[in-house]
Formats: sequence, structure tokens, C-alpha cells
Amino acid sequence: MGRKLKILYHHRIAAQDGQSVHMHELINAFVALGHEIHMVGPSLQPKNLGEENSTLAFVRRALPGFLLEMLELVYAVRAYFKLRSAAKAFRPDILYERHNLFLPAGRWFQRKTGIPYLLEVNAPLADERGKYGGLVLKRLAKKQERKTWQAADRLFPVTNVLASILVADGAPADRITVLHNGINEAQYTALDGRPIRQRFGLEGRTVLGFTGFVREWHRLDRIIELLAKYDADTSPHMLIVGDGPAVPECRARAETLGIADRVHFAGFVDRHAIPGYLAAMDIALQPAVTEYASPLKLFEYMAAGLATVAPAQANILEVLEDGVDSLLFAPGDFEGAESRIRTLVADAALRERLGAAARRKISARGYTWESNARRITDIAESLLEHTAS
Repeated sequence: MGRKLKILYHHRIAAQDGQSVHMHELINAFVALGHEIHMVGPSLQPKNLGEENSTLAFVRRALPGFLLEMLELVYAVRAYFKLRSAAKAFRPDILYERHNLFLPAGRWFQRKTGIPYLLEVNAPLADERGKYGGLVLKRLAKKQERKTWQAADRLFPVTNVLASILVADGAPADRITVLHNGINEAQYTALDGRPIRQRFGLEGRTVLGFTGFVREWHRLDRIIELLAKYDADTSPHMLIVGDGPAVPECRARAETLGIADRVHFAGFVDRHAIPGYLAAMDIALQPAVTEYASPLKLFEYMAAGLATVAPAQANILEVLEDGVDSLLFAPGDFEGAESRIRTLVADAALRERLGAAARRKISARGYTWESNARRITDIAESLLEHTAS
């Protein structure tokens, strides 16, 4: 193992969601490897998973988009001075930042100090917010994002698809290292799904499972319709772990079809309880996914040894192989997804074979937070050596 690093970790996450899970798991992995972390980020943090700070939520509802984006830039100035202050006391070796829009504080800090600047990128946020989030200052957002990508000493996009987007937007290809999301292996040993099966009355049933924030485009309503095509005695059941705007529609659809007793909603659960819920499942569902994302749930499904049904699109194909560790379908082809699910419901041996292969791939490819932390710190050490020479 190399030197112990002092890592100044900068972020702008003010919610308890998948972003915060990624952040905390990676930080824990850094600490487990013996590195020292100092965090700089928003002080307004909610307590429970799935929540956003109530003050920030109110501000977002009350102010027009232009003012919200200006406030983000104002926050960036404050964040820059918080980094300067932290660095004086902490004396970091590197700055590690989780990319966010209108957040040039990290590159300002790098330009002022010369400390190696490592940037984690989970999405092309100017494009994403322009398409889905009502972005107003589009030109400024795009310009600032491109400058940040070009300033970083190393970029860590979460998929090869996202890496290609960064390069197309001017990021130096030789500074990019793709790091898919991962899992904490210690959380996936000796799993026992019996308590969850007993709680929801799933004993003796084949269980389709989904975890995460439930949106309309996941089209879980289509999977619920599939359940209605089975007789009650032979029908699989569905376990949905999480919440989101599509949950009421899913509940209503199950009730309309007369199969509310086959669809079970666990709501938000503690992160550490997720492996137990996965152990209660037989088939994992990833019905749709953003084309550049690295879904956390995908690696959790694999670590739990589940046979996964997912779309055969480029970012998924970076991880899964149809017929080897999953069954894949053409993106948006929900009849194809239904066929794949039916195949797995009918073939327990196939489920076992695919799930075992997926679990092995976690270790073989290093889809763990520890592996990611090692790769990041190895690169950080090489940057520091280059700077010193």
C-alpha cells in the first residue's frame, strides 16, 4: 500500500439519496484504506433517506429558476472560501470533488493552490438539467461545466458512455479513468431473506424485485400488468423497495387489476437493510435507465446473486452480458422485458446460474467501493509524484 493521503472532499449534496450513498460509501472506503478525509459541503443535511432539506425544498419551490441558478453561483463563492479555510488547517494532498452544476469552486481552488484536482462525474448536468430540470442559464452552465472538466487533473466518469460525452465536450481523453459504481462486499455475506419474506407473506413465491426511487419511466406498471396474467396460485409477486412519484400509480394499477395482494411496497428502508430485502428476491428488475448512468441498484443486484432483467443499451452492456449473468431486452421493448421475466419465473435453475455469474463478476472486475478508492488514490499518488519531480 502507498502513502496515506489527506483528501479534501468537496460536494454540494443536500439530500439523503443515491448521491449521498455513493459519497459516504466511497469516503468509508478511503478511511478503511487509512487515508484522512476532510469534508466540505452544505451544512443543511436531512436525517432520513429519501429526504431533502426542508429549507432548500421551500426555496426551490418559491423562487424562479433564474434566481435559483444565481444562488448556486453565489454558493460557489462561499464554497471556495470554505475550501481555502479548510485547506489552511487540514493541509490536504489532493482535492476530490463530486461534480455539480454552477460549482466552479474546485477549479478556482486548484488554480490558486496547484493541489491535484480529481473530479468525479456522474452525469452531464448541463445537458441533463437543460432537458429535464428547466435550466435557464443554459449557455453559462455549459461553459462553466466545460471549463471545470478541462481544469481537472483527472476525471472519473461512471461509464464509458459518459466518458465519451466528456471527450466530445472538450475534456482531455488522457485524463479520464472510468469508475463504475460498486458495492461494499462486507454487506453481502450470509444474506438471509426469510424475515422479509415472512413479513410480506412471500413464502413459496417467486419474487420480482425493484429497489430505488420509482419514476414513471421505470414502467413498473407494465410489470404489474404481467402479474395479472398469471393465475393467483402460480403468480409471482413483486416487492418494491423505495418510494417516488410513480408509487401511487403502481398501487392504483394493482388495485384496479385486482392483484393488490401480489404487489408489496416496502417504502424507503435504511441503506444497511437493503441486502436483506434483496435476499428475499428471485429476479431483479432494471426496466429502464438513463443512457449514461451507472445504477447503484445494478451492482447491488449482482452482489446479492440475483438474475437481472435490464435493457441492452451501451452503459448496461459495459457491465452485464445477456445469457451469461442476466437476461437483456431491447430498450423500451416491454414485451421483450415481459418475455425475459416469464423465462426466469419458469426456470429456477437459470435464475441460479445467472445470479451466481453476476456475483462472481463483482469480484472479478472490482465493482466495489474499496477497489474504486484504491484506483483513485493510486492515481492521486502518481499525480503527486509528477508534481514533485
